[in-house]
Amino acid sequence: MSASDSVPRVGVWLIGARGSVATTVVAGCAAMAAGLHPPTGLITETPPLTGSGLPDLSALVFGGHDTVDCPLPKRAEALAAGGVLPHGLPAAVSAELAAAEREIRPGGPLPGDSRTEEDLIAAFAADIRSFVRRGRLARAVVVNVASTEPAPTGDALPPSSLYAAAALRAGCAYVNFTPSTGMHHPALTQAAKSSGLPHAGRDGKTGQTLLRSVLGPMFTQRALTVRAWSGTNLLGGGDGASLADPAAAAAKNAGKERVLADTLATTPEGEVHIDDVPALGDWKTAWDHIAFDGFLGTRMILQTTWQGCDSALAAPLVLDLARLTARAHERGLSGPLSELGFYFKDPVGQGPAGLGEQYAALVRFAERLRASPADGGTRSHTEGRSGEEQR
Repeated sequence: MSASDSVPRVGVWLIGARGSVATTVVAGCAAMAAGLHPPTGLITETPPLTGSGLPDLSALVFGGHDTVDCPLPKRAEALAAGGVLPHGLPAAVSAELAAAEREIRPGGPLPGDSRTEEDLIAAFAADIRSFVRRGRLARAVVVNVASTEPAPTGDALPPSSLYAAAALRAGCAYVNFTPSTGMHHPALTQAAKSSGLPHAGRDGKTGQTLLRSVLGPMFTQRALTVRAWSGTNLLGGGDGASLADPAAAAAKNAGKERVLADTLATTPEGEVHIDDVPALGDWKTAWDHIAFDGFLGTRMILQTTWQGCDSALAAPLVLDLARLTARAHERGLSGPLSELGFYFKDPVGQGPAGLGEQYAALVRFAERLRASPADGGTRSHTEGRSGEEQR
């Protein structure tokens, strides 16, 4: 057995595996593992988190579900043409993109799909289990990076919850990087509790809300009264198209509003508007207009503009979350990982809302993951079972 074979490999099963975020995750991980690019944006590669026993980037193996059929290498070429990926990178990591493409399975439900919820969950779980067995993986983490879906209105499980249920059945930790329902559906509450598996989410905090989680505490700590906070998002690509649906946009905005309510202890006037601008592709512009009162009631305004690429902002966070959640699973932690609230607009469990306090909680969590079992205190969540034991 070679030295590389002796390193436990960890699977990352991406829901929405042929999308922009997933493609950037796979290509970026391969580029960093090969030393082609530095790990810019990866918090898990900074000193407070290194040494926590996280799986190496080179140990991550990718697969996933998707309902579209554009091959991953072709999607990577399109992203490079749009400036999302560096020129020449798809060719440099073509083997890794092709390997991930071979591990992508059809998602669902597809139009006209006659399968029941149970049929779909069983099929998705079988795909994930097969991925783990085929790759001889130590474990796998299921990460939802699919387009935002509207909030459910009836008892039927939305697609994101079908995938979450499949993750539980396959014995895998789960991360919801989207605003979609996922593990939050009431029908999954008991299964999540009894699974002995860790989960984290929801809705990755990449741009506008990241800034809000910094500015909100600033106003509170300086005793400045925020009267109104309005925002506009202009974006294209798959996210822009899906968020053109008012119901999907409402699900997205809920997390943005929660950050302000939590950090300001009140909900100021104003709304966030999301506009689909297809010409922008994978790039986004977010503008905020903040009206606040200063000393003696002096009225003032702060405006911010954030221009960035959602895929490039999200990809390092997805890699961080996959590594941290895999390590938590390895250590036997289970239930909602509230310590990962640093990464989310609408985090599970109880925790602070300000980015500074969330970062401190993340660093403490890394210390728990680093500690040896003999140190005690590392299993404050319910004891977890391995995926193989649940099968």
